[in-house]
Amino acid sequence: MVLTEDPNSELMSGLVDSVKEISMLPECRNVCKKMHGNLVRRIKLLSPLFEELKDNNEELSEEETKGFELLRTALDSAKELLKLVFEGSKVYQTLQRDHIADKFNQITEKIEAALSEIPYNKLNLSEEVQEQIELVHAQFRRAKGSPELQDPQLEVDLAIAQREKEPDPAILKRLSEKLHLRTIDDLKKESLAFHELAIASGGDPGDWFKKMSSLFKKLKDHVQMANPEADCSEAEKVMMKHRSPVIPDDFRCPISLELMKDPVIISTGQTYERSCIQKWLDAGHKTCPKTQQTLLHTALTPNYVLKSLIALWCESNSVELPKQPGACTSKNVRSSISYCDRAAIATLLDKLANGNLEQQRSAAGELRLLAKRNVDNRVCIAEAGAIPLLVELLSSTDPRTQEHAVTALLNLSINDINKGTIVNAGAIPDIVDVLKNGSMEARENAAATLFSLSVVDENKVAIGAAGAIPALIKLLCDGTPRGKKDAATAIFNLSIYQGNKARAVKAGIVPPLMRLLKDAGGGMVDEALAILAILASHQEGKVAIGQANPIPVLMEVISTGYPRNRENAAAILWSLCTVDSQQLKLARQFGAEEALKELSESGTDRAKRKAGSILELLQGVDAIVTQS
Repeated sequence: MVLTEDPNSELMSGLVDSVKEISMLPECRNVCKKMHGNLVRRIKLLSPLFEELKDNNEELSEEETKGFELLRTALDSAKELLKLVFEGSKVYQTLQRDHIADKFNQITEKIEAALSEIPYNKLNLSEEVQEQIELVHAQFRRAKGSPELQDPQLEVDLAIAQREKEPDPAILKRLSEKLHLRTIDDLKKESLAFHELAIASGGDPGDWFKKMSSLFKKLKDHVQMANPEADCSEAEKVMMKHRSPVIPDDFRCPISLELMKDPVIISTGQTYERSCIQKWLDAGHKTCPKTQQTLLHTALTPNYVLKSLIALWCESNSVELPKQPGACTSKNVRSSISYCDRAAIATLLDKLANGNLEQQRSAAGELRLLAKRNVDNRVCIAEAGAIPLLVELLSSTDPRTQEHAVTALLNLSINDINKGTIVNAGAIPDIVDVLKNGSMEARENAAATLFSLSVVDENKVAIGAAGAIPALIKLLCDGTPRGKKDAATAIFNLSIYQGNKARAVKAGIVPPLMRLLKDAGGGMVDEALAILAILASHQEGKVAIGQANPIPVLMEVISTGYPRNRENAAAILWSLCTVDSQQLKLARQFGAEEALKELSESGTDRAKRKAGSILELLQGVDAIVTQS
């Protein structure tokens, strides 16, 4: 008998995988950063719903299945948009920011609509998960149709930079900072993204190509004039000074593997150096060398867009174009980047294993950049045996080497197979040690690495047992804004495992969360409430929150906060009041009845339910008092 996977289980597994893939996407650094980060953060919070339904193996009704199918389609669309924004041209996205904002809003609407089709009250969900999903749904509902705030300074700077031939350097500096085009390496990546965008347009990019080229040229000149090496890491400085730049794949002829001088397009849409493909055709071949498709005709069309991009790349990297098309020698059509990277990686690994401190630092820095660049590099680096060597460098006494090592492991951990290799190499205790004792950058990236590894459920247990949670709480207290976000995300994910909730409470997480909750301008209210809500489902968490005098701040949020915060505060208050009548009485002293009645009428659906439940508890207390 042939066993097939249950359709419901397959659906939930697909949703779990989608959230994992989205969670592992790198941080976006351009004008879309806020939209990108908000969407990723909200999608991550859907994971417990899918995980619990997958574990329960519950049979879904037709109505429920329809809702989850819509959600899977919406998440697939979200993943494509998030990847496009991260990998795409920053200049193009800046010029098309309104169009991209519309795309983010469309995705938000699709996810919210799908969530609206799912009847949560009919699903066999734990109270904790149901509350969290209702909270996330409310976040999507509020975000739907809410336009991102415009940046007036950006609007003015862009208008001037495009209009004037030689804009004020201060304007170009502000633009380079906002677009995160600060170094030569940033310019290289932008040039490649620019090229891929032009290719995707089918060779006819339209009017925006001229606008992009002009703005990019001004920014590039500014960055080069501003001595970008001063902002680069030591490894990047060494790379720029001593190494030839790596030629992007699409700039190489697939036959000769050399930089193209006269690129032409054949009938299959592939591009080759003119002399090489002409030699191939002259030899009697009727197929495309790369795809093996039969050619419909043998006409060669100049690829002017690619030619201009190659010229721009050469100028940015101080590379001289060949005077004549190179002699075309026949080679197997394969990916040159894989071969080149493997050779370079082998050299770098030798430096890691046998080099002096400076060589190890430089090699770790280069591996960090390579691992960030693309999927193939992450696979190649791991297969070459880099992970155990990088784990050893986590104990380096040189802060910069340690930073490079932990960040390289973070980038490698994006690959799911690499997660297992990193854990099997014994990295968790060393990453936790970096989290405790490293530089601020190293601590932030260690926290992000632990979050990445904690996507695998069994790793949640190991990370908690290794003592990560107290160190994450410390980073939550004294880190940079980015560090606090990394710490909060890791703590939230680790706390999905019941045992880590107790660890977090014992490590003293509640007082820092209460401080963040009271600091409305600190930008951490959402995260603090989310973690408190998940801890409030644990008995020790309820006790600790109750001892932190939470009622005044919770009532203040319920009375005057934004809808999402009012909803979360009501959920936490409900958890406390169900087990402690003193909290209920104290809430009444702070005006709970009036505030909760107003919330039960004007709040979100979840907030209305929680407010109604607390009001029923208050009425129960009144009845007891009357009877006595």
